[in-house]
Amino acid sequence: MFYWIFISWFLQIPKFVSSFMTVNISLCFYKTPEDFHYEGDVMIGAFFPIHTYYSPNKVPHKTVPYQYMDNYLQYNFKNYQYIMVLVLAIEEINGNPNLLPNISLGFDFYNVRFTEKETLMNACIWITGQGQKNFLPNYNCSKRIFTVALTGTSWTTSAQIGTLLQLFKFPQLSFGPYDPILSDRGQYSSLYQMAPKYTSLSLGIVSLMVHFRWSWVGLILPDDHKGSKILSEFREDMGRKGVCIAFVKIIPVTWTRYFNKFWENMDETNVIIIYGDIDSIIGIMRNIGQRLLTWKVWVMNTEPHITDYADYFMLDSFHGSLIFTHHYEESFQLTKFIQTVNPYKYPEDIYLPKLWHLFFKCPFSDIDCQLLDYCQSNASLDVLPRHILDTAISEESNNIYNAVYAVAHSLHQMSLQQVQIQPHENGEVMTFFPWQLNIFLKDIDERDNMSLGGRKKLNAEYDIFNLWNLPKGLGRKVKIGSFSGNAPEGQQLSLFEPMILWAERFSEIPQSVCSKSCVPGFRKVTLEGKAICCYNCTPCADNEISNETDVDQCMKCPESHYANPEKNHCFQKTVSFLAYEDPLGMTLASISLCLSALTVFVIGVFVKYRETPIVKANNRGLSSTLLITITFCLLCSLNFIGQPNAATCILQQTIFGVAFTVALATVLAKTVTVVIAFKATFPGKMVRWLMTSRAPNYIIPICILIQLLLCAIWMATSPPFIDQDFHAEHGHILLLCNKGSSLAFHCVLGYLCSLAIGGYTMAFLSRNLPDTFNESKFLSFSMLVFFCVWVTFLPVYHSTKGKVMVAMEVFSILASSAALLGFIFIPKCYIILLRPEKNSFYHMRDKTHSRKNKSLKI
Repeated sequence: MFYWIFISWFLQIPKFVSSFMTVNISLCFYKTPEDFHYEGDVMIGAFFPIHTYYSPNKVPHKTVPYQYMDNYLQYNFKNYQYIMVLVLAIEEINGNPNLLPNISLGFDFYNVRFTEKETLMNACIWITGQGQKNFLPNYNCSKRIFTVALTGTSWTTSAQIGTLLQLFKFPQLSFGPYDPILSDRGQYSSLYQMAPKYTSLSLGIVSLMVHFRWSWVGLILPDDHKGSKILSEFREDMGRKGVCIAFVKIIPVTWTRYFNKFWENMDETNVIIIYGDIDSIIGIMRNIGQRLLTWKVWVMNTEPHITDYADYFMLDSFHGSLIFTHHYEESFQLTKFIQTVNPYKYPEDIYLPKLWHLFFKCPFSDIDCQLLDYCQSNASLDVLPRHILDTAISEESNNIYNAVYAVAHSLHQMSLQQVQIQPHENGEVMTFFPWQLNIFLKDIDERDNMSLGGRKKLNAEYDIFNLWNLPKGLGRKVKIGSFSGNAPEGQQLSLFEPMILWAERFSEIPQSVCSKSCVPGFRKVTLEGKAICCYNCTPCADNEISNETDVDQCMKCPESHYANPEKNHCFQKTVSFLAYEDPLGMTLASISLCLSALTVFVIGVFVKYRETPIVKANNRGLSSTLLITITFCLLCSLNFIGQPNAATCILQQTIFGVAFTVALATVLAKTVTVVIAFKATFPGKMVRWLMTSRAPNYIIPICILIQLLLCAIWMATSPPFIDQDFHAEHGHILLLCNKGSSLAFHCVLGYLCSLAIGGYTMAFLSRNLPDTFNESKFLSFSMLVFFCVWVTFLPVYHSTKGKVMVAMEVFSILASSAALLGFIFIPKCYIILLRPEKNSFYHMRDKTHSRKNKSLKI
């Protein structure tokens, strides 16, 4: 609590100081003439504002036209630097015997107000040399010679005076910012602009926006042709760089009607660009200062010229602002000169006494409003705060310095020309008409490239300054970077970010965006009817990534890579296949080996009990062939497990097709043998021939030959090959055997199913034949199961991918092989091993005898 009480008390101290200073200001401080004169043989007319009458609401005067009731006098002592530079340049020239010998320069200063009538009146008074009543162009009674008019800082001031001076071809030098209207030689043939024509200011500011990722910014522009031109440039550069304009505010001429409306929507963005010369934006800057908008970053091309002596509050709206100024080399030392300036050295100056009275407490005489003699004669203006009087050379001051020297060099050339034509007598001052200087000013422009007349067009170099004004009154401009339009792309902007102090609200680089950035893994989706900087963020699609912020399109990963869950990186896919180490592969391999071992066990049982009736009755030769084939069928499934290669891909299908062909052909041969055996009991030569010639044994090789023919055609036309499936399993490249020809594979499988149907049909026909060990029912059931397994396999096989697809084929092989083994041989093993009494001749005789008795009863 004590801390906040102390801070509140501390912030009130400047107000007490301000009140003290205000009370002791003399009335003489406000008695300000509009002009003063610095004597010389050849005079320069200087027209620019030092003090103004500020009218916030512009309430018209009831009786006096063009006057306002709410006028307030305000001094802009920052502009006083112009006068000091003017004096410095003239003193240097007058002290140079080689430049203008026997000639001294002087100047007449006229304070410029923002009314055309008063500006033209001052210009008329100056060019006549007497006053408005005795206006005679190109003639005056005094010995002083008038040369050029030096005008600024506003283009309107130069244009108003230029309209008058153009009538007499009177030379005029404008030291304010370059303006295309003033370069119209048809309208202003004798007006020369000291500022070069730069073309890259908007690009420099937009490059700064891009550097700090400020994509949503506001614009405040003057309501004139310069505002319209820079707006089009901003739109072009921002559109090319992806920066959007949140709003455009046009500075109104009067604030009464638009005051509240102007400040609407200001909170939409944290960064606002203010463009214009100081005369056009002084009103908006004053309003910003009064509203204490400390949560904005102001980017400007003009330094704030706000001096309010009654406000010493610590916070400043423009603290942390970024200012673009033209880069130029300082060709003179202003600070040393400022240290020597005082009102007693330059008594003709009307502003020095006011500065000494205001800041050094020097009193005025009550009689003539002159400073008392030698009060603070050793004081120096360089101790004043920078926001009141800056000793750093401004661009306008540099232009004034060059303008005075341009006049001096023109006079020097004119003097040399006159001497060559008609030599002067000693002490005689040359005489000339002002319009004669135009020729020499143009020659200087073309020869020395001093940018007179605005013909020089450059991609400027800009210095970027950061305004440090906390506490208010510090007023330091710190250079934090530069921009060069002539530098290569990507190297134009140079910044030293650690030096930047932001506005009070921001502890780090401010953000100024319409929508939050889309982080990696997302992409931008523009909103209909909105600016391109306003968007939503949507995740990248499957197997697409974005590894940068604010991307418009996601990047698809190569087929050999996959996107991580965050979708910001592509990782290499691992090679995968149905391996023995996998749980699924291990399970299938174990089942295959176990069933193979069981089949070998059954073979052993049949070999051991080969002389028993049940083995003999079911054609032990074909049974042994079938058991061996089932073993191969079970073992061929192992070809499908493990890393495939070209050989295994071919062997998978050929061994599978041939092995099952042998098995099914054997079953078909067994059923045909049973049918022929029972038909042989009836007379018939054909049946007896079939039995004696062992024709059923030819079924197996014939069926095998047909299958081999199909496989040969398959392998010759489109054999299986190793294939890679990039999409079956996420993050894996699946190695598998491509069937090559899908038609050939289905032909082989269809041929097996046709054998199964044939075997089933023959077994079904012989199911009721009288035999003790008739296996027709078991054969028919096994064929039915085989057929169902492979018919079911087809849709499941085509609906699965990856390892599951391979596993389905292996499972179908094991299931159909197990059906053959289980339904045909397990019942026989049961009788052989567990019911041996049924596997005997006596059991067969008793069963046959009982069958005959039943027949007799019937």
